[in-house]
Amino acid sequence: MAQRNRRASGGRIDRNRPLHFTFNGKPYEGFKGDTLASALLANGIRVTARSFKYHRPRGIMGHGVEEPATLVELDGEDASGNRPATTVPLRDGLSARSVNCWPSPEFDLGGINQLLSRFIPAGFYYKTFKWPNWHLFEPSIRRAAGLAAAPESPPASGHFEARNAHADVLIAGAGPAGLQAALEAGRAGKRVFLADEGTEAGGSLLNRNLSIGGRSALDWVADAVAELRGMEKVTHLQNATVWAYREHNLMIVNEREPELDGVLERSWRVRAGEVVIATGATERAMVFGDNDRPGVMLASSVQAYVNRWGVTPGQRVVLFTNNNSVYAVAADLAAAGMQVEAILDCRKTVPPEALNLVPDIPVHAATVVGDVRGRKGVRAVKAVPVTGGADRWIDCDVLGCSGGWNPTVHLWSQSRSTLRFDEDLAAFVPDEAVQKCRAVGAAVGDLTLDRIVEGGEDMAYAIEPLWRVNVPGQRGKAFLDVQNDVSVSDVRLALREGYDNVEHVKRYTTGGMGIDQGKTGNINIIGTVAMQKGVPLQKVGTTTFRSPYTPVSFGAIGGLREGWRLFPYRHTPVTQWNKDNGAVMYEAGARWRRPGYFPKPGEGLQEAVNRECRAVREGVGVYDGSPLGTFELKGRDVPKFLDFIYSNIMSTLKPGDGRYGLMLSEDGLILDDGVAFRLDDHRWMISTSTGHADAVNQHMEKLLQTEFPDWQVLITTVTSQWNNATICGPKAREVLQALGSDIDLSPEAFPFMSFREGTVAGFPARVVRVSFTGELSYEVNVAPRHMAALWDKVMEVGAPFGILPVGSESSHVLRVEKGFLSLGHEVDGTVDAYDLGMGWAMSKKKPDYLGKRSVHLRRSGGGTRRELVGILADDTNRQIPEGAPLTPGGRKEATDGLVTACVWSVVNNRWVGLALLEDGHARLGETAHVRLKDDVIPVTVTKPVFHDPEGKLLRS
Repeated sequence: MAQRNRRASGGRIDRNRPLHFTFNGKPYEGFKGDTLASALLANGIRVTARSFKYHRPRGIMGHGVEEPATLVELDGEDASGNRPATTVPLRDGLSARSVNCWPSPEFDLGGINQLLSRFIPAGFYYKTFKWPNWHLFEPSIRRAAGLAAAPESPPASGHFEARNAHADVLIAGAGPAGLQAALEAGRAGKRVFLADEGTEAGGSLLNRNLSIGGRSALDWVADAVAELRGMEKVTHLQNATVWAYREHNLMIVNEREPELDGVLERSWRVRAGEVVIATGATERAMVFGDNDRPGVMLASSVQAYVNRWGVTPGQRVVLFTNNNSVYAVAADLAAAGMQVEAILDCRKTVPPEALNLVPDIPVHAATVVGDVRGRKGVRAVKAVPVTGGADRWIDCDVLGCSGGWNPTVHLWSQSRSTLRFDEDLAAFVPDEAVQKCRAVGAAVGDLTLDRIVEGGEDMAYAIEPLWRVNVPGQRGKAFLDVQNDVSVSDVRLALREGYDNVEHVKRYTTGGMGIDQGKTGNINIIGTVAMQKGVPLQKVGTTTFRSPYTPVSFGAIGGLREGWRLFPYRHTPVTQWNKDNGAVMYEAGARWRRPGYFPKPGEGLQEAVNRECRAVREGVGVYDGSPLGTFELKGRDVPKFLDFIYSNIMSTLKPGDGRYGLMLSEDGLILDDGVAFRLDDHRWMISTSTGHADAVNQHMEKLLQTEFPDWQVLITTVTSQWNNATICGPKAREVLQALGSDIDLSPEAFPFMSFREGTVAGFPARVVRVSFTGELSYEVNVAPRHMAALWDKVMEVGAPFGILPVGSESSHVLRVEKGFLSLGHEVDGTVDAYDLGMGWAMSKKKPDYLGKRSVHLRRSGGGTRRELVGILADDTNRQIPEGAPLTPGGRKEATDGLVTACVWSVVNNRWVGLALLEDGHARLGETAHVRLKDDVIPVTVTKPVFHDPEGKLLRS
């Protein structure tokens, strides 16, 4: 299979390792080191894609992540969509196809849109399809929307993973500036994390013939990489893109195909002391009629294919420019044997140093491209003198364009650092840094090698901006954003319709959106807006550069392994005691193992639970509360932080006192419930539910790191530092006294919701009076090394009082009898505190707290709410399945509630239940109906408390 455009020699490919691949079902050949794009050009494939909206023929325009025109879908084990062909490494057996075309890019039925282009300008979707109904057109629009399809199944083999790292310096980019920065930091003994999106280091030096210190620049690159490899504190990753810059110098890096068997991609989260942005610069296109035709390319990309991949994209090339960089391109192309027909330079005067590089190539100053001939491939360009004179057509099959260079400031902007417009470079460059970062090399506007590396040899850069060609009789659409089919006329339309802010122009036209993120077209859009409005570019400003800088797979973002994984159970010091005493063990959330119930021989679940519940209600029981999430907070700002995250006031607590509270999410729904105790002036202890402990920890840390970074609050997880035996029941105080304690246990000295420190049974302990059963309760917290001995002592001393161990099944019954809420039961993600009858926990004194406004907005909208109620079946022995729906009259229609819990109550000697019922608080005493598959159960709606409604027992 002939590669007709492959040079006989040259390039950084391995010609001894041919690779076979298919594109749109046809077989082709390339070499190891090729990208899909370079291999397609080597095989003479010119039409590789169709455009997004108009389905115009498109070819390869770039050579890296800036490629706007050719997106492909990979099949088989590589299955993925919307991949720029320039970023797909060629491998044997690769199967790729064009997207957004049928049956092929050569002949696409969607091309009819070109005839309809006047009817589908920018924003047409905002103004059309309004009659008679949007849904009439929805199916066809959804079929046309998007590009490639998502893979139908996960990769057949391999997995994704995530890693965390810390570095003194993170350097994004391993071009000359990035390598120089890495060498300086590495030699200083710093921890360096160097990541570069290319398959090998060198950046632009891989594509150009330059010298450093009188020898090849690539030799300098090889020496630099070798030196870095020998530094123990340097982590150097290639094929790894720094795609996001977060707060406090948290950088997200996507490493593709790491050197580890079985890993597809790895997501790095790197916290850096300093960030060095060495991301280089991106060449921008020229704007003229039909500037998207196959064969119209970025000039530097033509140079890259010739020098790096040994491919001549065509035989006869014309170069169109407004700056000096194209002259080095022309010299390289001529040296490679390509026929450079002419250089069209829009500037009236070309610097002599540029002309000296191309003594044998015709240079036409003050000349622009006015038209392109050739629909599926450039055949000729019209050279139009801007100062008068005859137009002329120049035959060619490649048109290389260079509209200047834009420093790649995406990461800089993501850090919230500012930009300024540099008139000399005609580009936006980094200005003031907000985080600890700096830009170097081309990323800061140093566009020549001699300004980056000592001994670098390069020509000075000079430019006269040309934001668009405007000549009489110009035909064809002039595209600003090739990927999204955004033309000059689209921007003009947006401005005419009042969208004159650049962010509004972006959204109206979709310019700079999607995969491109403004890499090649953004500055041209800004220039067009500035010209149209008659203002400088600095006043127009830039749009917001958002992450990701380049596309990132969902697998890499998740960083999770698929398939089987080992998650070890978490145990408390009394787990073995529980097993030895016949406990049926459950998982209690967050992988904690807790006893469900303790059956005696011949007992079933219900009999064992009844016995345990009766012990707590009439005598005394003990349960292991160690898995409950526990956190200690320290710092002067803890009071106002707790007031913000809880819905009620915590700051007024005195040392030794505690309070129950609700923690809301930003949308006003209940995130967790628990208690907070003030240990002293600046130390607090809060508890959370077992299953939500990690989520609450993340919630608090996120708020402190992103919303209140200046607040002095330190959070320490102490769940595993304290274990507790919770002694509960009417005889709990007697058992605790029998254990021996130097704490005054009288109700007056140690009231409900208070905290004391002392000794219990000879062990240092923290004792808390809080109750989740509705009875007198003491949480005795000791160090894990003392927990087993304390438990044995409790069981020994409590035996005369009839103490029994209590499992989670009995805890569930006890909390339902008391009407205490449970996450995942009553708290189902739809109700708020008022619905649960807990409006008292929503402070009316605090000006604000997290979720307050959301609750107000949701409730101000009116409508019925599902509210917590108790339910009692007419048949006292009838159990109601949890989750069963309640419907009006028991009919088969939309539900008006559901049963959240139903348990056998030993104090009521009957089944009792809780439910969420529409307008439930107003329906007390009414009859509701639980609908089952073959039955309807009438129930009486009651208050959701079936034991000690005044709370006298837990305060006793």
